[in-house]
Amino acid sequence: MSASDEGIAGASGYAPHPYIGGRTSVLRALAAWRMRWPGAPRVIVLTGSPGSGRSRLLTGFLMLCDPRFRKQLPLDAMDPATVPPDLPAPAVPSPEGRTAAQLLGLLADHFELGAARSEDICTELAAREEPVTIVVPDVDRAGPVRAADEPARVVRDVLKPLAATTTVQLLADVPRGLAAELAAALPSGQVRIIDLDDPEWADPEGLVRHAEAALTLGPPELPFCTDPSARRELAEALAERANGNRLTLQLAVQSLVMRPEGVDPADPSTLPGSIGEALDLHARRLGADPQTLRLLLAPLAFAEGAGLPVQLWGALADAVAERDMSRDLADGMPLAAPFLQPAEGSERGRATDGATVGDTADGGRTLLRLLHPGIAEEIRSGLPNVPGAQTRIAMALLDAVPQQDWSRADPYIRDHLAAHTLEAGLLPQLLTDPGLFAHADPVAMRAAIEAVPLDRLGAPARTYLRTAPLLTRSQAPAGLRAAFLESAFVEDGLAPYAEALHRLGFPLPWRTLWSVPLTGVRAVTTGALTPADADGAPAAAARPDGTTAAAAPGEESDGGAGPGAASGAPASRPVATFLVPEGTPGSRTAPGPDGDASAGGATGALLVHDLLRPGYVDADPAHVRPPSEEARAAAPFAFTPGPDSLQVWARANREVVATLLSDTPITGADLSPDGVLVVATERGVTARQILAAPATPTVPAQRTGAADSAPSDGLEGHHS
Repeated sequence: MSASDEGIAGASGYAPHPYIGGRTSVLRALAAWRMRWPGAPRVIVLTGSPGSGRSRLLTGFLMLCDPRFRKQLPLDAMDPATVPPDLPAPAVPSPEGRTAAQLLGLLADHFELGAARSEDICTELAAREEPVTIVVPDVDRAGPVRAADEPARVVRDVLKPLAATTTVQLLADVPRGLAAELAAALPSGQVRIIDLDDPEWADPEGLVRHAEAALTLGPPELPFCTDPSARRELAEALAERANGNRLTLQLAVQSLVMRPEGVDPADPSTLPGSIGEALDLHARRLGADPQTLRLLLAPLAFAEGAGLPVQLWGALADAVAERDMSRDLADGMPLAAPFLQPAEGSERGRATDGATVGDTADGGRTLLRLLHPGIAEEIRSGLPNVPGAQTRIAMALLDAVPQQDWSRADPYIRDHLAAHTLEAGLLPQLLTDPGLFAHADPVAMRAAIEAVPLDRLGAPARTYLRTAPLLTRSQAPAGLRAAFLESAFVEDGLAPYAEALHRLGFPLPWRTLWSVPLTGVRAVTTGALTPADADGAPAAAARPDGTTAAAAPGEESDGGAGPGAASGAPASRPVATFLVPEGTPGSRTAPGPDGDASAGGATGALLVHDLLRPGYVDADPAHVRPPSEEARAAAPFAFTPGPDSLQVWARANREVVATLLSDTPITGADLSPDGVLVVATERGVTARQILAAPATPTVPAQRTGAADSAPSDGLEGHHS
């Protein structure tokens, strides 16, 4: 349908779509796609310039596809060719603020798929007998971090595989720079690009009606808001000057309703022809410098997430402008108002410790954002040095952290500082603060770090990146994130960063004592070397490669009660024993059932490691004695294992005191009577001292019923 057909459709007496007000040609093309009309493409890529109306058009079309909304529309009065058949609503996964991986998760959940990767999801969809319909709106708003270019990743990792799946009928709203890339992946007969800026899809009459409807909402004292002829004349002039851009027209109407002086429908120079001209003309009509308006709005143009807290606006405006903007901001609300909106999701800001952040009367946070991403794009493009502006914004955000205590920082700063430093080119320098790692939203932090080349990241950032999938999957609060990171730092040899987390006031459930990168461990047990071996073992600690290293001074005794003390041998040395494959360097053949080391009785090999500090122990595993059943029964803690998780709980009241999640399967675990948890995964073995204070039982503890945890196939099973 050509542009001239719009007039024919209007002349036929059909009612326009009440939400869109036009776009008949596009609606016909989309309806044909929905009903799989012969010759209609299987994939449609909707695109256009910022403000061309893609989101509104797609929303209006989805109303026609959803049985709930169809009942509210005058379908009988509309052009039948624009109304798709009454079918089940399509899947509409929203990419806004989400990563490509999160978008895939939405699809998997919607279609109840067991897969998580795009290729596996598409394989399952391809195996279906009936085609599936998927509509993906607002790809340009994908990602928790704007500078990370998540829309390109969504196109590459989600939309291209979906488009190549012949059982998938796909409609996607994609930025123009990515539309051709997506369409190029398919034969021409299967895909069509609808660019709303092309004359083929123009809707001049619909744009005039849009302007008339907007003017009707203005104050009645303005002639062009109440007089139909004056309103029509101005609407036609605005629509012609806007050249099809809905956002330009919307901003023009909002501006002139606020300040109608100086607007002449007969003089095109008084009407904006672009988003930038709408900004500049509004400023001049209010007697302000256009650059002042742009500087006022710049912090919002760089804002991440749901929006910018109003209490940060002034400091960031000063930073961008490199001067005091307080007077401009105080007097500038009429200047900025047509371009702002309260952000959806303005909410109570909560610090990690539960204290509220913000300065409104109810303790909430008011968030502001620009009316449209196209305004932000226009403002950013007009700045001479975007990385420099982002650098100054990042410094101002850092200055706004009270005493550099991340637990007291505004949530916006914690969650989005990484995004600002990414565009400034300074993110690697920021990634050395364990407190920020723990407090920041892991989805946004991970997206920002992944946008930096790996060779530019320091060791702490690489540890965070390795741990990030666990942090995002678990949706753990800050305290538990700190615990996971504390263990990860020890695992990667970054003990000072682990210690720093203990000094930040987190109620960590454990202290990680040591970790060894050892693969193939099938089971672990805790116990104690007999006094004879304990006396001589510290003199030489055996490494997995078979070499030995002298023990550090003062390590002859653990200095506290360990399993040896519980078993009545104060000179015993607490150790952990690993069941490993035969031939593992430094290991000894496991004793047989009768205590011999014959091949017939061996089920593997054993390594002995100190329980309380790093270092292998060169000792005969046959001399390791497990804690007695009485010692285990009297222990304050027990644990319940799972395939990739584990919970430690207090025997006295059955309350969980520590929850451990692993990003690799757990292959063995044991808990000593004194609360040292030793866990083996496919990556290695790690020991953690449980820090919770033992609960006081209200009644004498009694051991009744079944065991707390079922035994495994390891040396001694899972002990509780």
